[in-house]
Amino acid sequence: MLQTTLLKGLRRLCLPRLQPCCHMSYVVLLPEDPVDTAENNALLRTAHGDLPNFEEITGEKCHAGVGKLALDLETGVWEIEEKIRDKPKSVSFDTVLKPLDALDAQLNFGWSTAKVLYIARQDKLPQKTYLGLHERARKARVQKFQSLPIYKACKVISEQEAPSLDSNKRRVLQKFLLESRLNGMDLSPTKADQFLSIINKLDQKKQQYRQKVQVSTSRFAYEITDPNIVQHFPPHLLERMSPSGDTTRGPWHVTLKSDVYEGFMAHCSKRALRWNTWQAYNMRATRFIDPQLDNSVNIEEIRASRNDLARILGYSNFATMSMETKMAGSVENVLSLITSLMAKAVPKQAEEIASLTAFAKERDFSEDALQAYDVPYYSRLQRQHLYGEGEKLRQFFPLDHVLTALLQLSAELFAVQFEELAPGPELKAWHPSVRLFNVLEEDGAPIASFYFDPYRRPGEKLEPTSGSGWFASLRSRSTLSDRPVAALVFNFPPPGSDAQHDSDETLLTVSDVVTLFSKFGEALQHMLTTVPYGEVSGLTNIEWDAMALTQHFMANWVFVPEVLSSLGRHYDTGAPLPPDVIADIISSHNHMAAHNLSKHLYLANLDLLLHTTKDFWKSIMTGLWPQFLPYELDKKDYHPCSFTASMCDVWAAAYYSHTWARVMAADCTKSFIDDERSHWRSTGLRFRSTFLSLGGGEAPAEVFRKFRGRDPSPDALIELYGIGGAK
Repeated sequence: MLQTTLLKGLRRLCLPRLQPCCHMSYVVLLPEDPVDTAENNALLRTAHGDLPNFEEITGEKCHAGVGKLALDLETGVWEIEEKIRDKPKSVSFDTVLKPLDALDAQLNFGWSTAKVLYIARQDKLPQKTYLGLHERARKARVQKFQSLPIYKACKVISEQEAPSLDSNKRRVLQKFLLESRLNGMDLSPTKADQFLSIINKLDQKKQQYRQKVQVSTSRFAYEITDPNIVQHFPPHLLERMSPSGDTTRGPWHVTLKSDVYEGFMAHCSKRALRWNTWQAYNMRATRFIDPQLDNSVNIEEIRASRNDLARILGYSNFATMSMETKMAGSVENVLSLITSLMAKAVPKQAEEIASLTAFAKERDFSEDALQAYDVPYYSRLQRQHLYGEGEKLRQFFPLDHVLTALLQLSAELFAVQFEELAPGPELKAWHPSVRLFNVLEEDGAPIASFYFDPYRRPGEKLEPTSGSGWFASLRSRSTLSDRPVAALVFNFPPPGSDAQHDSDETLLTVSDVVTLFSKFGEALQHMLTTVPYGEVSGLTNIEWDAMALTQHFMANWVFVPEVLSSLGRHYDTGAPLPPDVIADIISSHNHMAAHNLSKHLYLANLDLLLHTTKDFWKSIMTGLWPQFLPYELDKKDYHPCSFTASMCDVWAAAYYSHTWARVMAADCTKSFIDDERSHWRSTGLRFRSTFLSLGGGEAPAEVFRKFRGRDPSPDALIELYGIGGAK
């Protein structure tokens, strides 16, 4: 026992140095550098429940602090393992899983603080440094799921205590049992070696796949020097395309980065340029670009390795294994949803494309049919023609008014109030423009807090891959803290930066308003949780296909007429949005909704079939495409070779999750808007007591039934999108 304890002590010291003593037969171990403590490292004080003092937190403090907290967690796991071995009869939820929750919470506080600094102040914590911290923390946190003593203890707890545990404790226990099993804890030594070998091979193939996509994406670029081509491009797109920063003179660079590619395809009037750019995008990582960058073989190797992993764990295929962590529960349930939505979306899509083709032919389009590279451009033109220019609506959405309306709506629905702390030196945020709000019960009892960082700061903030904002947890509810803290970080234009309007306020687009509501939905679920264990509180442990429900639920409110009316106030005159403009905003949001849904259903089905069948990926693609999409599949369109979300990111056999969450969110929204506004409060309290309160502490299917009294129906999504049936 003493030897084991000594070894643990050695592992806790970073780079130990042996110092021989002159007259003794033992050595003293000293660390090379002073040990970081809460007194000399502000990041470590967050582990004791303090709000972070970002003025004192640097990249170096993050590196040292997260490293120490990771070691503390690992040491704590070893100590719990020792107690399990020494006193097996004392094993219980309170002696094993509760202390593990506290240990994890300490690391989570510090790691989350570093993550916020990475998002909001990359000049302090650059990506390379953060990714190292992320991997260090991830390895420390997963150790408890790879511990055979803890897994065996959980089995004992399941046998002896499960009937007497409350629902939150049962979810914690179920999480440990499932995660441990998926980490191979039930395998024999021989199979465990095979398991690790497959994981290593899979990681290598996924990394190769990603690198090939990145290289082929970076290789494509060309210059536009003719200002007539970009004359209708929005300023934010020209800014991204201009290497010099001068958006008015050029040259402008066309690349395949998503923030350039998508805007270019929607605004470029030259069909030949659209075709060239679209083809390059869909030929990435294929033999048409460079045989050395071809991902075709990588796709098959990744699929095979994933299926090998699944089979060694006792599943028929990878998708079936994936359903263990999904609300859907089975591949058949997902395919049933896809089929149900497809029956409405595909016929309506045919109407949309016919209307768009007629519109295009009234302009300059002379071909027989629209192709994939034509739809974004003519769709934007048609939307503007029917519903007006979206950029002009910014004058009705000043940030401060929209934020106030959002908080008022949340107070009305969920019986809370918000209190902004006055600016001052005690705030100690990461930038002077950051604001801090407390969330309170209606009787004034404190619940949570959130930081609000609204403005773009080039060179400092991380650019989001989609939308214009981030939600990040700073402190989760756990056995160590009942006051969650969140951070909302956005890239909205700073006050006075809108050249089109003489305003000293930040003016938002409708898309910006949606992003604000969406990220606030995440924050609400994080802040209003009542689950006392960090392993399952708030957004933690929610099944993948239900995790985005509160995002979409809050975003849906933007397009509820009564709410949209309260959001819109002219920045100068204070005039409200006219009723016809409100109707146009909602119709514009739903423009080409069936087509957009059909595209997503196609990718969701493609992702599932790649992980359930053994057919060659190209055969799967060519078989599915005409079932969902109305234009011809180009012979060089090998988009699965750059389908990173499925092949090397976290959405393998889970791409459908985005639509699953939207279905549930639409159903929840409908339960409000089908009733009078006077009843919204009672429905909102039910939503708070279920989705916002329970979070990952109960299975989402049960949470939904508690709120709605039945299982989700796709009908509400069809109705909100205005799809219906074909005429």
